Amino acid sequence: MSFLKNKTDIIVGGLIIGVVAALLVLFGNPANMGFCIACFIRDTAGALGLHRAAAVQYIRPEIIGIILGAFLVALVKKEFAPRGGSAPMTRFTLGFFVMIGCLMFLGCPFRMIVRMGGGDLNALVGLVGFVCGILTGVFFLNKGYSLKRTYSLPKLEGTILPAAVVVLLILLILAPEFIFFSEAGAGPGAKHAAIAISLAAGVIVGAIAQRTRLCMAGGVRDIVLFKDFRLISGFVAILVAALITNLILTAATPGSFFKLGFAEQAVAHTDGLWNSLGMYLVGFGAILLGGCPLRQLVLAGEGNTDSAMAILGLLVGAAFCHNFGLASSAKGPTANGQIAVIIGIVVVFIIAAVNTFGKKADA
Repeated sequence: MSFLKNKTDIIVGGLIIGVVAALLVLFGNPANMGFCIACFIRDTAGALGLHRAAAVQYIRPEIIGIILGAFLVALVKKEFAPRGGSAPMTRFTLGFFVMIGCLMFLGCPFRMIVRMGGGDLNALVGLVGFVCGILTGVFFLNKGYSLKRTYSLPKLEGTILPAAVVVLLILLILAPEFIFFSEAGAGPGAKHAAIAISLAAGVIVGAIAQRTRLCMAGGVRDIVLFKDFRLISGFVAILVAALITNLILTAATPGSFFKLGFAEQAVAHTDGLWNSLGMYLVGFGAILLGGCPLRQLVLAGEGNTDSAMAILGLLVGAAFCHNFGLASSAKGPTANGQIAVIIGIVVVFIIAAVNTFGKKADA
């Protein structure tokens, strides 16, 4: 049975992922952040010394698990097909600015849904910007936007990133002195579930996302282009499952896993304009990349080196955000971050226009 063709399986997969994301907070991940691709890549960048923000330094096993889960399932299903060569530097650049948008909002599309499931209404504001960014990208798709074809590559090319994350896992376990870890109580980087739990959660999410092709940006795109609600149904299921799980946990445990409102949400700010603009940049860039950060991890696990380049862009973007004061905090966005988001929107528009109308001029 193909998950891709069966809406019921997509919904079941989404329900499982929603429960997993909520339970990760119970097991130690930061409040209001059970799962966040952007935040976890940022923490990993810090652990590798690419930035020195002490509050956000930890090799996140969830990222490792997603890539390995997608890789292993792709191998079993004979879908591991290394390919690439489609505008790698453009994809790196798009990944870089998508991360700037994510860290303006303080979360990726995945965390946006998880935050909604925890009652964080700032995520609804982000959702508006995200959808508008997707609609902008769809406009260019309809006009012929393309980063041109990919090419089949040797299997070694597709296995480099999965092998690299195995090395990261070894470094996490051994914790050598040259790897940086946030000290207890220092911030979000110091809050994490046990390695085995986080890794298992990542593998589950990666495997499900590989079979269902889950992608928040792709889900909205498919509604607009094809009136197809299959992909978006998975994220609705994530929201419902996370919401119900958070309500149960709030009723059953001393901690607060659900808090309805805008103010005093964990690892979030209330500046609606910049929450929206940050996610506008994310939605626009994700459409041009062909998928949100979660989808890029899964595609990379399947052997797509173009997606691996986008992930490197996300990693470097995270380092830039913390080295140059671009990332938001609970106090709100920084002036540098606001400038970076505007620059990012302009750059993404240029990339979209050149790869849409520039091709026609060349022809």
